[in-house]
Amino acid sequence: MVNHVISWAMENRFIVMLLAIILFGAGVVSASRLPLDAVPDLTNVQVQILTVSPALGPVEVEQFITFPVENAMSGLPRIREIRSISRIGLSAVTVAFQDGTDIYWARNLVNERLLQARQNIPPGMGDPQMGPIATGMSEIYQFEVRSRPGFNHSLMDLRTILDWQIAFQLRSIPGVIEVNTFGGELKTYEIQVDPHKLLNYGISLNRVFQALEENNANAGGGYIAHGSEQRLIRGEGLVTSLDDIRRIVLEARSDGTAIRISDIANVQFAPMLRQGAVTRDGNREAVTGMVMMIMGGNSRQVVEDVKEKIHAIEKTLPEGVYIDTFYDRTELVEKTIHTIAENIGVGVLLVVIMLFLLLGDVRAGLIVASAIPLSAMFALIAMSLAGVSANLMSLGAVDFGVIVDGAVVMIENAVRTASRYQQTTGSKRVPKEVFVASAKEVGTPILFAGIIVIIVFLPILSLEGVEGKMFRPMAFTFMSALTGALILAVTVMPVMASLFLARNISSKETLLVRWLKAAYEPMLHFSMARPVLMLSGAVLLFVASVLVSLGFGVEFVPKLDEGDIAIQATRLPSVSLEASIEMTKAMERTLLQFPQVESVISKTGRPEIANDPMGVHQTDVFVRMKPVHEWPEAIEKNTLIEQMQEALEKSVPSNSFSFTQPIELRVQELVAGVRSDIGLSLFGDDLNTLKLEGDKIVRVLSQVPGAADVQAQQVAGLPYLRVIIRRDAISRYGINSSDVLAAISSVGGVPVGEVFEGQKRFPMQVRLAPQWRVDIDQLKELKISDPQGRQIPVSQLADIRLEDGPSEISRDSIRRRLLIQCNVRGRDLGGFVAEAQKIVDQQIKLPPGYALEWGGQFENLQQATARLAVAVPVALFLIFSLLYVTFGSVRLTLLIYLNVPIAATGGIFALWLRGMPFSISAGVGFIALFGIAVMNGVVLIEHIRHLYLHGLDSRTAVVTGAMDRLRPVFMTAICGALGFVPMAVSGSAGAEVQRPLATVVIGGLVTCTALTLLVLPAIYRWFESPLATSEEESSPTMSNHNPVAAMHS
Repeated sequence: MVNHVISWAMENRFIVMLLAIILFGAGVVSASRLPLDAVPDLTNVQVQILTVSPALGPVEVEQFITFPVENAMSGLPRIREIRSISRIGLSAVTVAFQDGTDIYWARNLVNERLLQARQNIPPGMGDPQMGPIATGMSEIYQFEVRSRPGFNHSLMDLRTILDWQIAFQLRSIPGVIEVNTFGGELKTYEIQVDPHKLLNYGISLNRVFQALEENNANAGGGYIAHGSEQRLIRGEGLVTSLDDIRRIVLEARSDGTAIRISDIANVQFAPMLRQGAVTRDGNREAVTGMVMMIMGGNSRQVVEDVKEKIHAIEKTLPEGVYIDTFYDRTELVEKTIHTIAENIGVGVLLVVIMLFLLLGDVRAGLIVASAIPLSAMFALIAMSLAGVSANLMSLGAVDFGVIVDGAVVMIENAVRTASRYQQTTGSKRVPKEVFVASAKEVGTPILFAGIIVIIVFLPILSLEGVEGKMFRPMAFTFMSALTGALILAVTVMPVMASLFLARNISSKETLLVRWLKAAYEPMLHFSMARPVLMLSGAVLLFVASVLVSLGFGVEFVPKLDEGDIAIQATRLPSVSLEASIEMTKAMERTLLQFPQVESVISKTGRPEIANDPMGVHQTDVFVRMKPVHEWPEAIEKNTLIEQMQEALEKSVPSNSFSFTQPIELRVQELVAGVRSDIGLSLFGDDLNTLKLEGDKIVRVLSQVPGAADVQAQQVAGLPYLRVIIRRDAISRYGINSSDVLAAISSVGGVPVGEVFEGQKRFPMQVRLAPQWRVDIDQLKELKISDPQGRQIPVSQLADIRLEDGPSEISRDSIRRRLLIQCNVRGRDLGGFVAEAQKIVDQQIKLPPGYALEWGGQFENLQQATARLAVAVPVALFLIFSLLYVTFGSVRLTLLIYLNVPIAATGGIFALWLRGMPFSISAGVGFIALFGIAVMNGVVLIEHIRHLYLHGLDSRTAVVTGAMDRLRPVFMTAICGALGFVPMAVSGSAGAEVQRPLATVVIGGLVTCTALTLLVLPAIYRWFESPLATSEEESSPTMSNHNPVAAMHS
């Protein structure tokens, strides 16, 4: 089949070249449309269910809302996890599905079950709604709406502009799923009632609610016919201003006197009761917007569209108002793409230079080099069709030195064949038929060689979870590029060779090849004379590497340095929003003292769309860093973080701090509900017991070296003012409990409708006047009217108690849990967890019915390690099977298989020398290494065997074969290693994830190449059976049928 393809290509050279040009163009178009981001989106498929119920505390939220929602979601197909958090006035339930689940199918299932959940939630206690179709990578653009110097726009004005002039338009951009507004003051039409005046006029609060609702509506009256016209009838009674509200009549007395809202209340614009705030740079509150991209969107394109829209919106803003961007995802994307381009560009350049040095012909080198962009275009088209985004992992870990091996072999064989033809015939021009024969000679071998490497990458596609999302794109892109390179090798490469290599071909070896042979020959004879010594040395080297590996630390994947820093600050749950704001400003002023910091933005509590449901005692601090080249002195990031933490603990001692990065923080929280490296879930029923045991675990965990930012979830310590209605008292006075509850609700505000200002709409609410919202005594003196008109104080109708209660309740798998979070700093994750688990098991004895589970990145590491424990043996088995198919001999297969442990030896020592722990990134590097490494052994051993079976004695066959195969073995190794060198040494943004993988491959290629060239020739005669000679000579030789041998013959 391959021969037919080659024949067709050579007969239709114009069409082949035209298709190559079309391929390049299609690749460019696909690249322009390809979703582009810094890293793969690691968020699992999940649906958030948010329910706002301002009147309920955490226990009531859990009882009346969270549990019914969780119960309704249980049993959904393809579900992995249900977890939730219940706070004051908010329930957030996260339903996570198995990887590969269609998000719209999942949301449809959840929506169907929400109908059942709503039936089980008491009326008036909340309406569960699904959150936006967003992931941890969706927060792509953040900005502040500011007032220029000399202008004095209030927080309410700025928030109104953001909600109705900016966010309103940004939501219309394709790819934007939501614009989350946060900070400032949400404008309301507030009716501040005076209880004394209500008492004087004998009007109840319920009557106020009723009157406001009844006097804010429109109605339709159909139409009347007037001659030949139809005139619609509209009744308009909507409130449009503060004065309209003031004029609403509550009651008319017998003398005709009307009691209006203005008689019992002050009507004004006032902010909605806030559950969060944003501050910036330690000197002001801020009004911010966060643009959220739809799941699977193209962040580069969406951000460009957002910027363009914002530029247009700014021209329409009120005088003195402007938009100040403080987070732009494209900055990180551009840094990462720069890293990718730099690594691939430098790697390709090194490979091309080496090809010139080894092939000795500029034209041949350029032809081979052309396979690099063409195979890249093929991969980009495949990525576009498969919906794989371009990012650090999908593009950054591809080694074109390995991918173009088939093109190298095709062109090398063409050069050699054309040179031989010119020497034999004396002709100056090589006919097309010579190139056809040359291509057919190595066509099938090239295909077989590529299949070996592709098959080795198949186990990586079996990875799931976070590691699967990270490394499957890399494997897919690598396999796609290699597939494209194989197609190009048997079509475009022979065509280009016939067009550009038909004249003036030199057969002389290059200077580099001659130098290599001169240096290699004495070493070869030395090893041939000492086979036991060489094999013993290899075995000892392997044993030493195993011993070294036992001391390796373990981590999940290296952290991508996003540049900026995220800090989570936690205070006592009893703190007020106002106090939190002041503490946050103090933190910002402290951080701005560091010359590396450009700006600090802090978000306390939760926004209106509570996709991150924090309490007012929690703050996310976004520290925007200056570019590294602007830092006054070079300093390690961890050292800078330690200095920041020390400064913060001195300036704001009542806070605890945890350091991470913006994207990392969001992804960790969405994937596992954990905001740190490690999350310990303590399961149990009693909140007090959970708190006591959790505090014990924190004390023990803090003693483990490497533990940082250890803290337990704040589940208690929130002061409650409980107003417990006394049924005997209200029945004695004939008062309904709704009357008492209405008075209590009016402390925070009771919604009674909306006021429309054109397209804008604002809540209308009733609250007690500010002086009645100050302390408990005034609350006790609130009067409730009985049927006889008597005014009864609340203190006579209810017990009022001040108690501490839960601030939040977390649940996982429909059980209460307490989360203990911990970061690991200065040591590897695996070693830390092993030691921490041992100490916790020794010192912590949990009560019956309570259980402890370790999660976070450690859980991901465990799952990934388990999958690699299957994937790596499968890869090794596939390699062994292909080698056996190649040779039909177990002994020779085992001989070549020695490359696998020796390649692993080099990878291990390379990690050790660079001080890197073992990670999933390194594990994937070992899988890739094994497929590349065995090729060298096959190239050498098969040629030696071919010479031996054709009459040469064993020693002569080994020496001759080794010298003949020095160039292809060296070329395979050096091109593969050079392609990875930029990734291994890069210090650019995003290189942290690539570095272990590249280090493993380079180190492994060094040792396996040494083994191939020195040890395998020395011990070959132990594995080759002379008794098989006559049998194998009587059948077609392996070199004629062995694809790999033919490839390098």
